[in-house]
Amino acid sequence: MKPARAKTPRKPLVKKGSQANLKDPVGVYCRVRPLSFPDQECCIEVINNTTVQLHTPEGYRLNRNGDYKETQYSFKQVFGTHTTQKELFDVVANPLVDDLIHGKNGLLFTYGVTGSGKTHTMTGSTGEGGLLPRCLDMIFNSIGSFQAKRYVFKSNDRNSMDIQCEVDALLERQKREAMPNPKTPSSKRQIDPEFADMINVQEFCKAGEVDEDSVYGVFVSYIEIYNNYIYDLLEEVPFDPIKPKLPQSKMLREDKNHNMYVAGCTEVEVKSTEEAFEVFWRGQKKRRIANTHLNRESSRSHSVFNIKLVQAPLDADGDNVLQEKEQIIISQLSLVDLAGSERTNRTKAEGNRLREAGNINQSLMTLRTCMEVLRENQMYGTNKMVPYRDSKLTHLFKNYFDGEGKVRMIVCVNPKAEDYEESLQVMRFAEVTQEVEVARPVDKVICGLTPGRRYRNQARGGPVGDEPLVAEVVLQSFPPLPSCEILDINDEHTLPRLIEALEKRHHLRQMMIDEFNKQSNTFKTLLQEFDNAVLNKENYIQGKLNEKEKVISGQKLEIERLEKKNKTLEYKIEILEKTTTIYEEDKRNLQQELETQNQKLQRQFSDKRRLEARLQGMVTETTMKWQKECERRVAATQLEMQNKLWVKDEKLKQLKAIVTEPKTEKPERPSRERDREKVTQRSVSPSPVPFLFQPDQNAPPIRLRHRRSRSAGDRWVDHKPASNVQTETVMQPHVPHAITVSVANEKALAKCEKYMLTHQELASDGEIETKLIKGDVYKTRGGGQSVQFTDIETLKQESPSGSRKRRSSTVAPAQPDGTESEWTDVETRCSMAVEMRAGSQLGPGYQHHAQPKRKKP
Repeated sequence: MKPARAKTPRKPLVKKGSQANLKDPVGVYCRVRPLSFPDQECCIEVINNTTVQLHTPEGYRLNRNGDYKETQYSFKQVFGTHTTQKELFDVVANPLVDDLIHGKNGLLFTYGVTGSGKTHTMTGSTGEGGLLPRCLDMIFNSIGSFQAKRYVFKSNDRNSMDIQCEVDALLERQKREAMPNPKTPSSKRQIDPEFADMINVQEFCKAGEVDEDSVYGVFVSYIEIYNNYIYDLLEEVPFDPIKPKLPQSKMLREDKNHNMYVAGCTEVEVKSTEEAFEVFWRGQKKRRIANTHLNRESSRSHSVFNIKLVQAPLDADGDNVLQEKEQIIISQLSLVDLAGSERTNRTKAEGNRLREAGNINQSLMTLRTCMEVLRENQMYGTNKMVPYRDSKLTHLFKNYFDGEGKVRMIVCVNPKAEDYEESLQVMRFAEVTQEVEVARPVDKVICGLTPGRRYRNQARGGPVGDEPLVAEVVLQSFPPLPSCEILDINDEHTLPRLIEALEKRHHLRQMMIDEFNKQSNTFKTLLQEFDNAVLNKENYIQGKLNEKEKVISGQKLEIERLEKKNKTLEYKIEILEKTTTIYEEDKRNLQQELETQNQKLQRQFSDKRRLEARLQGMVTETTMKWQKECERRVAATQLEMQNKLWVKDEKLKQLKAIVTEPKTEKPERPSRERDREKVTQRSVSPSPVPFLFQPDQNAPPIRLRHRRSRSAGDRWVDHKPASNVQTETVMQPHVPHAITVSVANEKALAKCEKYMLTHQELASDGEIETKLIKGDVYKTRGGGQSVQFTDIETLKQESPSGSRKRRSSTVAPAQPDGTESEWTDVETRCSMAVEMRAGSQLGPGYQHHAQPKRKKP
């Protein structure tokens, strides 16, 4: 059978068989601490050993109806206020320590609000040790007699272990003991009375089925995560009173098996519970705590205490450790004490405390987000990326959630009413965490040497079973002694025979001594040659080792250079990302501006097209208008020419009559009154009317008469808005007994029976069109007034289209012969009156006979 290769903590194995598919949920336990004062209000009640109930305290009303809300939460097990540390350890931590001794990893962390008992649960108090000292006590009780000598196992910087022979380990011990201030605590040192009662565990606890053919080594490390930076609490910093050196943060690294570890973290080898807890206590004093409003010694960081157990098999003889690095098995138990989760307004934090609280809440929120994403991926089959890298806490322990060990969480709650809201959030997080499943770790295979080697080879040199001893074999090779019994005083044969046998035995013994000396000399020679060969080999190995160390130094320098370069590139990437964000924002703004300009341009194009269509219509309308005007002018010119021709004909007729008529008595000149009457009958015409818009411009103008309103005698409300334009029209609407207002009001409507609104708008030809909207005023049942519109009158003003001749608007009097003739233009009539002679029979009072004017179509 091929031996299995060594593993570092959280090393992924190729999982075979049905065990690879088995998953266990995260074990979540709840511990309720007792109230500080008996008369305090309580908001948490333990229903049974798996269920707790939260009820709303006085002053909190959560649901809409204002009733008190009660919620129950289930856990794997609930520990009440009277639970001892021993009971909690047996249920939660004992299985994790047992798995640690059998080569499996484990993670245990406490979660809760400040003052809920997390540190008490993990560390304990005077006279009552917590989970951490009990875990250490169980480990050393189980492997106490099987521990390897100090420095047989040696930690390196790559998250693995090296193994040394006992000679190298002895030299290492002598070298460390010769140092003035040994860094490794001695197990013989007296226990510090400050924590002596905390590690004095009365109950003896031991793991079962410990491999007796292996040797073990225990290494501990202690770190804290503060403001999302990792600090080594066991790091020895030289004291400089002038310029004290601040602790440097550590980096997370990934080993060859893709497991996360803290690079450069101090790992101390310990040999007893006292020594291990002394190391822990030394680091605990460096941990950052502060006085907040909720707790006098509130933890401001997450602390992680790692217990690393190294296991290696004995060789076939059972005397020494097997010098094969591949046979080393490393398991790790991480005990995490999380910082308190609470709102900053309750802690009254400010300044550095406020920044610390923000980082604590941010890391715990990242832990909660990781749990929610893991649960969603497992329940719904999605493949979302779990944001482990958002926080150093989750990034360090991501391998545990990927199936490298068991995960246990103890939710500590304080039942007092002031912590109700925070306790509610803690319970919800615990409810989500319970639904996350972690792959079950696979048992690790140890090398296939014959079991029982340790105790069988301890009995070497003595009787082992039925095999005879070496001394018995040598004695049996000597000649047998003769009988030594002398019965007769005269017996002369017994003593000589005895002397002869003894001489033979002495000779044989001397020969064996010579042979032994000869073989001893030969063996010494061989041993000396072997020592020389070993020395030469050691020198060769030392030279190679020096070369390797130089190479390692060069590689370390190269790594530092690459790390610096990596930081520079990360900074450049961050700057480029910010620049990209700015450019993208500018791009979006420019695109929006471009879209706005395009829309504006489209609107302008639409307005231009509408304007072109409107201008085209106006051009067409103007063209038709001028065509009609030209036709009217041509007709007027023709009529004028006909009138002139008629005047000439009349003059010729008058000359002919003068020439041909005989001279008679001069007729009497009519009196001035009669002429005045005739002239009045002939030439009197109504005053010219203003030019008004007519539907048909070719039709003769009609005589306008004053229109009497149907509601004469009624009182009007003349509503003329202030925005009206003065039209300068001769015919202005005039309503007697009217109340003129610019804004309609109830007071004016109450005094009148009629209502008129003057409305102006711009017509299609650019002229102002005035509309008179008239209506009746009625009283409503509610005591108000309402207007019902009944009529609209339109008044439009326009410019004359040409040198149009003014015509009379009255109808000519009837002719004596019954025919009806039209009046000529005023200019024609005036010119005729001037050119006629006085006393002519065809005076201005007579109707002349001419061809009637041709009417326009």
